[in-house]
Amino acid sequence: GSYPQKNAEILSSQYGINLFLAGLLLTFAWAVHAVGISKSHLLSYLITLMLIQLLWMLWYLCRSCTQRRLIRDKDTHAGARWLKCGITLFAVITLILDSFKIGYYVDFSNCLSAAEGIFPVTHAAHTILQVYFLWCHAKDVIQSFKTLERFGVIHSVFTNLLLWTNGVLTESKHQLNEHKERLITLGFGNITIVLDDHAPQCNCTTTTLCSIFSQGIYYLYPFNIEYHILASTMLYVLWKNIGRKVEHHQQQKTPFKFHGITVGMIFGLIVLISTIAKVVVYLIQIGRSKIKSELALTMFYLHAISVLALMCTAGIVALLIHRLEDRSLDNSKNPARKLDAELLVGTAAGSWLLSWGSILAIICAQAHPKYTWYNLPYSILVIIEKYIQNLFIIESIHREQEKVNEDIKTLRIVTVSRGSTLSLTPSYKEIYNGRATRDNGELPYLLNSSICVRENGGGGGAKEAANFSFCSRNSVTNNKRRILKNIAAFLFLCNLSLWIPPAFGCRPEYDNGLEEIVFGFEPWIIVVNLAMPFSIFYRIHSAASLFEVNCKT
Repeated sequence: GSYPQKNAEILSSQYGINLFLAGLLLTFAWAVHAVGISKSHLLSYLITLMLIQLLWMLWYLCRSCTQRRLIRDKDTHAGARWLKCGITLFAVITLILDSFKIGYYVDFSNCLSAAEGIFPVTHAAHTILQVYFLWCHAKDVIQSFKTLERFGVIHSVFTNLLLWTNGVLTESKHQLNEHKERLITLGFGNITIVLDDHAPQCNCTTTTLCSIFSQGIYYLYPFNIEYHILASTMLYVLWKNIGRKVEHHQQQKTPFKFHGITVGMIFGLIVLISTIAKVVVYLIQIGRSKIKSELALTMFYLHAISVLALMCTAGIVALLIHRLEDRSLDNSKNPARKLDAELLVGTAAGSWLLSWGSILAIICAQAHPKYTWYNLPYSILVIIEKYIQNLFIIESIHREQEKVNEDIKTLRIVTVSRGSTLSLTPSYKEIYNGRATRDNGELPYLLNSSICVRENGGGGGAKEAANFSFCSRNSVTNNKRRILKNIAAFLFLCNLSLWIPPAFGCRPEYDNGLEEIVFGFEPWIIVVNLAMPFSIFYRIHSAASLFEVNCKT
């Protein structure tokens, strides 16, 4: 039975890839103003894909309702609750974006095609049903209609990837227009400035509302982009789980707790607040004048260098703690964990490409404005920090959770008054070395969630030493765990902080101008537009992975 299913997996993956390539070529043709290709053609293709996915999801939900009494296999590692909450937040903001697009269409309805009005309505319905589907069925291990379901799920994966590509391209074109205008203020007049304008060729019926809608759309696009890439990853895990044999064992729940991570949270919040302030100042100052733009770029680099240096230090400390601990790795088959590791390394390549481009530009450039020298340590630290952080995250998610010490089987409940035992529950199981204890003044202590027993009477010295050693080992282990949790919390907030600047238009790769002179304007802009989406996604994915690491530690 595995041979036909393997063929179905290959056929469905090829179907999805061709679906994606056709949409990608259509998107590219619209972006370069190809003859005979308009935005309505691209939107019509995307609407068709979304409608097909909607039909498949409705069919799957209806079939699940009719079989709700059957016991279904579940992948406990897939579709974590915090991941579902994250995608729901992004989906809500995406719905606001759709409402802005509808308002924008109404105001420019005289010169926009019908597809531009149908698209946001279809997209809103698609978003609502897809989030509901992922909440209810992200953990499913499909064992029936497997061939059909493979095509349905892979269609959903590549539909979301195309919607992500469309969002990235639209947002990048907007950023590029702003970037071209800023270059003039930095003195790069030798670069040809030609704005790529896709604006409607008619007047707006309500000028104020049109301005709000057009500006608001581009501020909301980062959330829409992250929503679609998260949805595609969750659906990909669902596709990989089709027909999989799952081991039936109860996964230990690992809820997130704020207790014990105060230090990491405080330092992380300082980084987050300072980053938001930096972005606000950067967006206000950049493009105003040459002096203000240079000061904004210098401020960006100095802040980023400080944050990246702290992150590198924290990551090295965490790796050293891992080296000191003797913990085995969990090598069991886990599609979600494997995908997380592959995405970390794959998306990090985007920012590594930009960093190496900046390093080569600094080395090869003939003239070096003062602010460009800060780009060199910044680019080097970006490469080193992601290298260290990837190693820490991947090792952490593969480490087996620490099990309860075998010497401690169960806790006997003791009520103590004036040094004597007043009441003692019946013995359930042995507490220490499998032997029942006597009620001779023995007193349990709790130290950092580990149990220490003090023996009174003759011959207790050796046991006291053994118990003290046992408690000391547990105290050291708990201290290491607390440090790791604080580091994970700090890195979590730092990655959220570093996601904000590029997601909301603070992109020195565009604005410093040195790379454009060395590589040429068009080649460098192509590199940035291809690599930047992966760099942005890396930060939000790293934050999600670090949240999981914090829960597991």
